[in-house]
Amino acid sequence: MTIAFIDLQAQRLRLDGRIEAAVQAAVVGGAWVMGPQVRQFEADLAAFGQAKHALGCANGTDALILPLIAWGVRTGDAVFCPSFTFTATAEVVPWLGATPVFVDVDPRTFNMDPVQLEAAIEATLKEGRLKPRVVIAVDLFGQPADYPAIRAICDKYGLKLIADSAQGFGCTLNGHHPLKWADITTTSFFPAKPLGCYGDGGAVLTDDDDLAQEMDSLRVHGKVVAKDMKPGEAFAHDPKYLAMRIGMNSRLDTIQAAVLIEKLKVFPQEIEWRNRAADRYAAGLAPHVASVPAVIEGGVSIWAQYTIEHENRDGLAAHLKDQGVPTAVYYPVPMHLQPAYARFSKGPGSLPVTERLMERVISLPMHSDLDEATQDTIIAAVASFR
Repeated sequence: MTIAFIDLQAQRLRLDGRIEAAVQAAVVGGAWVMGPQVRQFEADLAAFGQAKHALGCANGTDALILPLIAWGVRTGDAVFCPSFTFTATAEVVPWLGATPVFVDVDPRTFNMDPVQLEAAIEATLKEGRLKPRVVIAVDLFGQPADYPAIRAICDKYGLKLIADSAQGFGCTLNGHHPLKWADITTTSFFPAKPLGCYGDGGAVLTDDDDLAQEMDSLRVHGKVVAKDMKPGEAFAHDPKYLAMRIGMNSRLDTIQAAVLIEKLKVFPQEIEWRNRAADRYAAGLAPHVASVPAVIEGGVSIWAQYTIEHENRDGLAAHLKDQGVPTAVYYPVPMHLQPAYARFSKGPGSLPVTERLMERVISLPMHSDLDEATQDTIIAAVASFR
């Protein structure tokens, strides 16, 4: 038996030609950039994500930079984010001359620890070198961060809040998507994501009308938008030919939108299947590992990854490889210990929970089409490691 870590072909076959037909329709339609499928997908995505506005963009990294540009983040500003995340979360901050401040995570959920966040904000204020501006909370491995607590801290200090849902889009907390608390939600449609396209893609979601227009302008070279015009004024040409601000080129391809329209239709059912698989994993693995994932109270994870802790992580990985079970390690080197971020870091020992997890976590195969027989094989392989 060949076990896939993420089986995208099983999903494609299950959809029985719907994706191929959608792509063909986009090809025949010929509107390659910002075509009607993009507008439809944005409307569908906003409805699913309980948002007034959803805007597609080129990738999940651009989704993070768009609100930072719109808010005027610049040199001297501090942006707080976890270190236990992928590089994209923090790399956009230095692009604007701002400084990422790394925050430790909760040892159970692996998401940003609100207590550590407030401590980092207070330390930054006391030092006086940087101005706290934004918090980027990450929905790591698919589950929501502690948004009520983080929102309260942001309100206390006057900070903007981004929900980085690149791994967790579709997760909820007490029935609500992260946008209930965040100023903006960003996501990625990289193929390996639970809601992934067949290339690169991303999106931003917000309830803020002005911010939505600003980001719409920024993603298309700073084009003129409605808020830029005086009453009764109009621009009779393509809006991209009148630049009102310094923008960028970050548009979701029409073909990718066509793929995502079909995938979003089945996404709620796939979230249920992922949670069913996660429950089976937890029941079968709990006696054999240091810990199985803990989801925040009231939270529903979409299980982008199923990540366990083990005292001998590397030994387990080698054993599972011998058994034909693929694994992955997220993240072997956290952000604050990577060479590119050394100038923003207090170095080893500064984030003890993160540094403990980097030696112990390992992710097992997880996708919506993971069948029980394959799962039982994986569980048995883990249980057989001594």
